Amino acid sequence: MAVVSHVGKQKTSLDYLFNILVYSFFALFTIICVFPFYYLIINSISANDISATGDVMFLPIGIHFKNYTDVIRIPGLSDATLISVGRTVLGTLGTLLGSSFLGFMFTQQKLWMRKFWYRFTVATMYFNAGLIPWYLNMKNLGLTNNFLAYVLPAIVSPFNLILIKTYIENTPIELQEAAEIDGAGILRTYAQIIIPLSTPILGTVAIFSAVGQWNSFQDTLILMTEQRLYSLQYTLWRYLQEARSLAAMIQSSSGEISDALITAATKQTPRSVQMTVSVVVVLPILCVYPIFQRFFVKGIMIGAVKG
Repeated sequence: MAVVSHVGKQKTSLDYLFNILVYSFFALFTIICVFPFYYLIINSISANDISATGDVMFLPIGIHFKNYTDVIRIPGLSDATLISVGRTVLGTLGTLLGSSFLGFMFTQQKLWMRKFWYRFTVATMYFNAGLIPWYLNMKNLGLTNNFLAYVLPAIVSPFNLILIKTYIENTPIELQEAAEIDGAGILRTYAQIIIPLSTPILGTVAIFSAVGQWNSFQDTLILMTEQRLYSLQYTLWRYLQEARSLAAMIQSSSGEISDALITAATKQTPRSVQMTVSVVVVLPILCVYPIFQRFFVKGIMIGAVKG
């Protein structure tokens, strides 16, 4: 019997060069992605007079945190934060439950006119009546100046529905059949079989929904006229449009701190307001995103290739 020995292939200089180029490319790409957030942070904690001139590029200069203590005192900011947190949590839960249950039902062969209803739902991705009919519909439903306007329209998302339906179709059908033999109905099968099996895709949908809800402000702009229902993003947009007046308002709300005691380094400027509020809004979603990151690739890839 001949014995064949396998000798490991040694890396050549071209292999090392290729690895260096690949690592360098991804390192550069990472820096390009991270630098805008880093730039926001260093400008928000640098001396405001220097930041206003655009001289803060790579390292903070004259570090202070007064910008954040001043922004926290902006009227209505706390209420807007609660609205954004509430719509993000409730809207994400509504999207997960609505889209996952409907996606599950569209995999059931016994559903009446299943293909028609599925295609009818997906068609809404391609055909849109426009902004004015949408506003009139929301108004007739009583969703103007109503917190439910943030939650109800997002319950069923055709894109998320397609992702979940495709994922469920690639799970073992025998599990559902076994549950039906044991006497489980649709709701019990959905709750005890489908949801535990669909954790990766539900985590992916949660990312999409949470980011979309947190960053949304157009619905507030169109539907809300009462300040108590303003979202944080809409409040940010308003303040960015009126940065000079906001800076003046923060200075006037300093209370016991007189203008003479406020140095040029900590005196609010439109640029400092923009940078600081941007960090306040972006930071929460940056903290939440890594938690669901491990579900993202698995949830998207499973079901992409059948067989």
